[in-house]
Amino acid sequence: MTATGKPTANEAPLSFECDLPDPPEKVWRALTEPELLAAWLMPNDMKAEAGRHFNFAGPDAPIECEVIEAEPGKLLRYSWRERPGASDADEFPAFNSIVTFTLARTASGGTHLRIVHDGFVPVAAPVLAVAGAGCGLSFYVRKNPVAANAPCMMLRAA
Repeated sequence: MTATGKPTANEAPLSFECDLPDPPEKVWRALTEPELLAAWLMPNDMKAEAGRHFNFAGPDAPIECEVIEAEPGKLLRYSWRERPGASDADEFPAFNSIVTFTLARTASGGTHLRIVHDGFVPVAAPVLAVAGAGCGLSFYVRKNPVAANAPCMMLRAA
């Protein structure tokens, strides 16, 4: 962080890693099927095809995204372009970044999930906290301790 508390595009990315009991195919569906992705993040019109534009329904304004890479069961990378709502425009500037999900099958048949959020345009720290969704998103949603390090999305994917 800089002295003002705002990151610059040169700073280290936000990175999250976790092992999930579900296979990569199931995790991939949770990351790319709109209804499953909406269950843990936000409503969206995701289509996991390189070059495809989609939006998340952000709390104040849509978050515009474009799929950069999509390799089913292995890699998903998209741009994240967040604009503040009209009432927040003076306090929160534009927020552009890249989100990358890397999936690898574990020895037990589950998935090692790595999420990297980087390439930030300078923004206020509270926006980063919301945008840096990681494996701990749903820590307290379920009582099942096995699910403690898995997003709720993984548990809902069929």
